[in-house]
Amino acid sequence: MLSSVGKKKITAQVAFLVVDIIVLALAARVNAFNEFFYAADLFPLALAIVSLVVGVSLLALDLALADAYTARPQAEIAVFGVLAVLWLAFSAFSTARWAGVPLQCSAIPSQFADARTWCADLQALKAFVWIEFLMCLGIALFTLRYAIAQRARGNTHIFAGPLSRYVPRAPPAAGTFGYRGSEFLQFEKPF
Repeated sequence: MLSSVGKKKITAQVAFLVVDIIVLALAARVNAFNEFFYAADLFPLALAIVSLVVGVSLLALDLALADAYTARPQAEIAVFGVLAVLWLAFSAFSTARWAGVPLQCSAIPSQFADARTWCADLQALKAFVWIEFLMCLGIALFTLRYAIAQRARGNTHIFAGPLSRYVPRAPPAAGTFGYRGSEFLQFEKPF
């Protein structure tokens, strides 16, 4: 059963995957035109494939396993933080390489229809690689902010289980990190 914050997290990850598939399709079209020659065009393609594999793996593990470590906030912050840094670096490199391509694709003569299509695909790819970076960064920062806020409220069990099943103020389940089920601790204050 997904919690309310879990539903939002899953929605954000699905949106991330949708944008990633768009980047993958655009990068494949741009690379097909240049016959997979330029590194600046290959970077978004390769990183979109890696992001798709990582994103689908995170989502599948989160939905399939009740206590997947990869679904915990600390793991998701790390994964999306690394993806954000990679998208930032590769997007900056590719955008600098694409600076010579005209912004107005209609400036390309009409007898070069293939070049016009490539130009339009490249402009869309240029926008979507930055959207992908912002989505990775946003997911990492919102997860970090939420985890810190919950920890500050005394909900230390936020790091003990998947964020998709996290319920504030609910004690951690037996057998998970942070659970103290000893008979000797029965008169101690709950943490």
